Amino acid sequence: MIDQAILDRLRPITAEERSILDGSGAIDWNLYIERTGSVINAKKLLDSGKLITIRPHTRFVHFSAHTHDYVELVYMCQGKTTHIANGVKIELQQGELLFLGQGAIQEILPAGADDLAVNFIIQPSFFDKALEMLDEEETPLRKFIVDSLNRQNSNYLYFKVSHILPIQNLVENLLWTLIYNVPNKHGLNQTTMGLLLMHLINHADHLIYASERDKTLTRIFRYIEEDYRDGSLTELAQLLHYDLAWLSRQIKQWTGKSYTEHLQEKRISQAAYLLKNTRMRVDQVAEAVGYSNLRYFHQLFRARYGFSPKRYRDSFQALSR
Repeated sequence: MIDQAILDRLRPITAEERSILDGSGAIDWNLYIERTGSVINAKKLLDSGKLITIRPHTRFVHFSAHTHDYVELVYMCQGKTTHIANGVKIELQQGELLFLGQGAIQEILPAGADDLAVNFIIQPSFFDKALEMLDEEETPLRKFIVDSLNRQNSNYLYFKVSHILPIQNLVENLLWTLIYNVPNKHGLNQTTMGLLLMHLINHADHLIYASERDKTLTRIFRYIEEDYRDGSLTELAQLLHYDLAWLSRQIKQWTGKSYTEHLQEKRISQAAYLLKNTRMRVDQVAEAVGYSNLRYFHQLFRARYGFSPKRYRDSFQALSR
């Protein structure tokens, strides 16, 4: 459960909520939108130069369909809220997370006095450091972050992770540094966000999918992540109970890359990690990631990084001297 001191900060009725309860009964959109339309603007909610802030979710009122020009992360501290994201109804329960891309259409039904949610208002560039901390594998969450940075994100991600303690602790850390204005909070929050995203990727089985395609893609990427050395498309198709030829075509259609290309990317990135962080010989590294043909391994590695494996390792050793 979230720290009581944080709940006590979120519980009091705000001036906006008091106005709603005293008779207006509706949202004052001037607090959220610069001119006209239904796009909530970061300039209205974020101080100039800031990349992230939080605000308690406004209770007692219906938010009609809208989008944002920033990334929103909703965390349910206590109680529940009902969201309609891209037409899908979501009952966000205590401890759960909802990511909304800039173009995702969101509607929110009225919440009660004890339904305490926090909205993280996040400029896409805040995720720069977090993205560097993630592996290069194409997971739904990594794709969400990349699309957000490119401002081409109309998706949402819903994580039912209330029972996963490290995730709860990391969200609480974010809340604490933002509420209490902790020194060096920018660096702390970027690192904490990176760790949060890493844990969410590790718990992708608790991501509630908007489509069967997203669910299938996650299972594909998880298989490659776990079985990159010896896995095969044939075995993957059997595990997923799909026709081999159909699955091969769909992976290419959905991602723009073939299964083999995704597999090679994972193998070569893992090889780079081993070269940088271990003393294994180059031939041992090649074998460890699934290549018995050393010449072919060299060819793929050079195509990816522009260096031979040995020169790649030497460049890091030179920097550490």
